[in-house]
Amino acid sequence: MASVDVTASSSSSSSSSSTIKGSYYPSWTTDFTPSDIDTTLFSHIFYAFLSPSNITFKFELPEPMAAALSNFTTTLRFASPPVKTVLSIGGAGDAPTALLAEVASSPSSRKDFINSSVEVARKFGFDGLDLDWEWPKNPKEMDDLAHLLREWRLVITEEARATKQPPLLLTAAVYFASDFFLDPVYRMYPVADIRENLDWINAMCYDYHGAWDTSATGAQAAFFDPKSNLSSIHGLNSWLWAGMPRKQIVMGLPLYARTWELKDPNVTEIGAPAVKPGPGGGLLTYSEVQVFNRNNSATVVYDAETVSTYSFSGTSWVGYDDVASAMVKIGLAQALGLRGYFFWALSFETEWQISSQASRAWILDD
Repeated sequence: MASVDVTASSSSSSSSSSTIKGSYYPSWTTDFTPSDIDTTLFSHIFYAFLSPSNITFKFELPEPMAAALSNFTTTLRFASPPVKTVLSIGGAGDAPTALLAEVASSPSSRKDFINSSVEVARKFGFDGLDLDWEWPKNPKEMDDLAHLLREWRLVITEEARATKQPPLLLTAAVYFASDFFLDPVYRMYPVADIRENLDWINAMCYDYHGAWDTSATGAQAAFFDPKSNLSSIHGLNSWLWAGMPRKQIVMGLPLYARTWELKDPNVTEIGAPAVKPGPGGGLLTYSEVQVFNRNNSATVVYDAETVSTYSFSGTSWVGYDDVASAMVKIGLAQALGLRGYFFWALSFETEWQISSQASRAWILDD
């Protein structure tokens, strides 16, 4: 088992920085509304996602979208207790990725995008803005990201001074590691600019394995991996080694599983040979995992080596985090001195099993 490195970069932020207990709200979920959120469990909720126009690079909101944003912030502002809201821009997929690359590519498009984002955040009462660019694909786009963050922070600072309001938060969802060491085109995040201009980063510590690799099962959010650097400890330490302060790093946890169909139902360990995606076409929410386990009398295994859980029944194999593995990860994140954690995503669990345990497990240091 790899060791938890607690001697890497020291934080330039105050140790009293408020703990982040975050989760992303998928706006397309029709059977889960902002009023369904238990705000006692979270400090920040991220509205996912909004995208600018691919022509003007501004946010042009039709009436239904405007109403949804207003309902989201109003509901959570007046909840008991209230929770801070952050508007997340972008998301996974080729279209938002290409659009954000275009936005960041020139001073004029960055200016239009930034000004419009701040205007929308203020108009609808958000406490901050979050950039989910998955991912800048080459060194030039990483440079563009640095320009975008510097200019964004400047506008936020000037707007707060002019309006005498608290400055908007500025965060980003980022790759689990500070560099793309697995890709043919090697590139690294502009860590100095991220450190200086973002309040914190949401490191996406999941999707290390999935049905895109049908040859073998895998711990999709392994905290440790004795066989490779596809692990949260490697990714988090890479951010620390690159100079990111601990109190500006928030660790991501998945509320969903990756699944496979086993080649041999008698070979069931992590890394077992597989032939195709499993139940749910390769993905199940945590609620669906519980149904699968119950309906199939599945065998459930906690793997201490990777800090992950998996279950299997027949040839179906499901890898995920349950309460046990998630709580160990919460403890490890605190041992690293991180700012907090976030989940992808709200509505993926019922009765708040993992979220409630995580909120209790994080020992407040502020």
